[in-house]
Amino acid sequence: MPGRPMDGVRVVEVAQFTYVPAAGAVLSDWGADVIKVEHAVTGDGQRGFAYLGNVSAGGNFAPLMEHPNRGKRSIGLALENGRAREVLYDIARRSDVFVTNFLPDARERLKIDVEDIRAVNPDIIYVRGTALGVRGPEANNGGYDQPTFWARAGGAAGLEMPQIDGLVGMPGPAYGDSIGAMTIAGGISAALYAREKTGEPSVVDSSLLAAGAWANALAIDLSLVTGNRWQPNPPEHGGGSVRNPLIGFFRTADGRHLNLNMMQPGKYWPDMCRRVGRPDLIDDPRFDSAEKLMDNAADAAALLAEAIAGRTFEQWAEAFDGMPGQWAPVQDSVQVGQDPQLRANGYIARLTDADGEERELVTAPVQFDEEAATLTRGPDFAEHTDEILAELGLDPDAIVDLKVAGAVT
Repeated sequence: MPGRPMDGVRVVEVAQFTYVPAAGAVLSDWGADVIKVEHAVTGDGQRGFAYLGNVSAGGNFAPLMEHPNRGKRSIGLALENGRAREVLYDIARRSDVFVTNFLPDARERLKIDVEDIRAVNPDIIYVRGTALGVRGPEANNGGYDQPTFWARAGGAAGLEMPQIDGLVGMPGPAYGDSIGAMTIAGGISAALYAREKTGEPSVVDSSLLAAGAWANALAIDLSLVTGNRWQPNPPEHGGGSVRNPLIGFFRTADGRHLNLNMMQPGKYWPDMCRRVGRPDLIDDPRFDSAEKLMDNAADAAALLAEAIAGRTFEQWAEAFDGMPGQWAPVQDSVQVGQDPQLRANGYIARLTDADGEERELVTAPVQFDEEAATLTRGPDFAEHTDEILAELGLDPDAIVDLKVAGAVT
């Protein structure tokens, strides 16, 4: 069995919350040894509220920490202490990648900026995950995914409709963070490949703003051409689009929804009519050609919505089984977690938490050689401090001395 692609790669992470740490979690899923550096007293700031809500069964398992930190090792270092900083530098000497989301002032004050880390390891790949990029008048500002990825990069406005009183928030916690983290993991992978080919290490930058703009890129690209704001299709007639009745969201008799997304309405309309019990609509003079169907899409969508509203979701799932046209159920987070297709592909994996309980997490969305990811739990605060210091060659007395000096946890 081949090893995981990041086996043998060591990453040192000086970061907190989700955006950048989740990139480390992806690399851990892929086999990297990720050393998470936490403040010697307070730890990752996210630990302070990780256990508030959304914890399924109490104990020490908190998805807010496990999602971005599974598979890592944690060391507690007071980087404002010179002796702790030397420990960090020693770890960096033995690492391939240094990744941080600290702001420029903090990186300068703690002496962990590019030139500081490159001074001890000229070959290290240095990675900055920021809110707004490293240039421009707001480069020193921080941010989170709701304001930066979602609001500023166009996601929220893209869902603004007259029928909605107000704006729609992100569909889930750390939504933009998790998407942005994948871009960082991809950038690190490319930088490792480039270093292998050229011998030159890269400085890798990504931001929540850039990730949000990329997620919304086609709408932005169209606006760059036309000068007009992108408008989503109105949710009328059950959700059919203006020109295609086979695109949109439709409500079933039991209050669930399904989504149709058949880009060639003329091709799929006859089959859909038969499946919803309206074969008479195939030869209806309003819909008997692709051009007529598109010209009368609102009428067709209204009739389709009426038919779909007459049966339950499970009845439609049975009726649509094997249908050549594209459709999908609208699922909430509980239903997605039980999706048989997601599970069949190993995109939800088991792990044992710190209390010995069996848990499950969503894996990184990339597999290699058809092997599902093997997950291990996230570290307790500073759990591996002694282990990592011993790997650096420190004996027990030296470790105790660092602890007494307040340099390490």
